[in-house]
Amino acid sequence: MSFDLYLITPPKIDLDPFADILAKTLDAGDVACVQLRLKDVSDDVIKKACEKLCPLVQERDIAFVLNDRPDLAKEMGCDGVHVGQEDTPYKKAREIMGKDAIVGVTCHDSKHLAMLAGEQGADYVAFGAFYPTQTKEPKAKAEPWILNWWSSMFEIPCVAIGGITVDNAPPLIEEGADFLAVSGGVWDHPEGPEKAVQLFNHL
Repeated sequence: MSFDLYLITPPKIDLDPFADILAKTLDAGDVACVQLRLKDVSDDVIKKACEKLCPLVQERDIAFVLNDRPDLAKEMGCDGVHVGQEDTPYKKAREIMGKDAIVGVTCHDSKHLAMLAGEQGADYVAFGAFYPTQTKEPKAKAEPWILNWWSSMFEIPCVAIGGITVDNAPPLIEEGADFLAVSGGVWDHPEGPEKAVQLFNHL
């Protein structure tokens, strides 16, 4: 089974040093997508982060996706947006972003929400959290079988999210995750983020 790595930024970053770390991390191996996810910060902080990080990601031919905010994603030239169930509804996000942008949707552990997102035209559906996570308070606990169910029925890619590390990733890969969305499992890896990307690639 093959999968792509979907990297999520830490919820708080010190922008200049982080930009250097991110560049080195992306150069360490294959990463398909980077999602900027900053919590409880002003629009200005998000815009500054987009200005600095978006070109750095895109020049490596990697998609740059903003969490929650299709308005800012469009304004700042991001490749797409990721919306949760409590954020901008999919249809509104698509309207803002346009037909060529990536719009992904959090579906927790729900077949129904995933099918709805798929029918509406989402570019991917995200299931989780599969494991305990420090990054955010998960709304639901998903079981690996839901990835198998989805990938055997639908063409739209599925993303596994929530507490994923190099050590606990194999069951999710075996069940058919197209992407593994990882935050702490890369940034907090004991041997550093570059090594973590190499180890994920090795999987």
